[in-house]
Amino acid sequence: MRTLRRKRGPVKTAAPGSWVRRWAVGVSMALLVPIGTAVGGGVAPASAAFNPAAFDFWVDSPEMGPIKSRVLRAADGNTRRVVYVLDGQRAPETLNGWEIETDIPNALAAANINVVMPVGGMSSFYADWNAPSQFFGIPAGGPGGSGSGAADAFSGGPGKSYRYTWESFLTNHLRNALAQRLGFNPNRNGVFGLSMGGSAALTLAAYHPDQFSFAGAFSGYLNISAPGMREAIRIAMLDAGGYNVDSMAPPWGPQWLRMDPFVFAPNLVGNNTRLWIAAASGLPTDTDGPNIGTVNGMALEALALANTRAFEVRMATLGARNVHYSFPPFGIHSWRNWNDEALRMIPDMSNNIG
Repeated sequence: MRTLRRKRGPVKTAAPGSWVRRWAVGVSMALLVPIGTAVGGGVAPASAAFNPAAFDFWVDSPEMGPIKSRVLRAADGNTRRVVYVLDGQRAPETLNGWEIETDIPNALAAANINVVMPVGGMSSFYADWNAPSQFFGIPAGGPGGSGSGAADAFSGGPGKSYRYTWESFLTNHLRNALAQRLGFNPNRNGVFGLSMGGSAALTLAAYHPDQFSFAGAFSGYLNISAPGMREAIRIAMLDAGGYNVDSMAPPWGPQWLRMDPFVFAPNLVGNNTRLWIAAASGLPTDTDGPNIGTVNGMALEALALANTRAFEVRMATLGARNVHYSFPPFGIHSWRNWNDEALRMIPDMSNNIG
């Protein structure tokens, strides 16, 4: 189902101290409500919204094998302006969630931007993992289940029979293939994503400034070393495909800290990367129904907002002048929220890539 668009009122900033209260509420609710939807993306729709204008672009990864991306060419045919669009935690192996749930790829192409949509990477955070996902030293094997829940912890699947190496893939193998086969500019690209993908977008920009001059994070987890965050991510990754956060990065070590936007914020300031950072209030709109999905979305967005406000303070202490913040007064952890935010972001991104 494609998301609906609705006009919003003026953006209001939170009252002093209110984001701290949201932090406490968000952590509590995210850990206590039934995990019907994991961090980033919600329940997968029954069928994908295939875009016939886009095409499959396969690139081999030495560690992960053939990886599919979906590419949509810019309306004016240029090869200079490129954006990578990252999915949420439940990223399926069929299509990127932005193509499934929104019309944003078409909006980007209409803005004369080439769209690259990597497919897959459930629970990966688009990182280079320490090891294949496993529990108690037992290698995963056998058929997968529903694609969600602890029942899949010992099943086979992406990132279990092999080690996820998404950062290397996006910044090396895919980047070079797009340049060689399609003539896409490998420098001054944009990257943005939601939730898991929002955190990853900042990571990619922080460590690959020649490739990314713009990064956007919607409802991202931008302070993952804060109290309670690793366990919240643990629960979400277990629910989204049965993945083990300890296989991604050992607790509190250099690899984990390297993934934390709060920690690597000086890189983003030093690189002068243009950033678009957004999180909504967690208050539902009049189109969010009274159901457990809405309750879960409220809790997750409150947690994202607390993380984002902490990141905002961190950037301010560094004297950052390269960030636009967006804090809509209504919106939960949902595709409707991210669709609307992307529409607000496109003009700014358009001015800072290529």
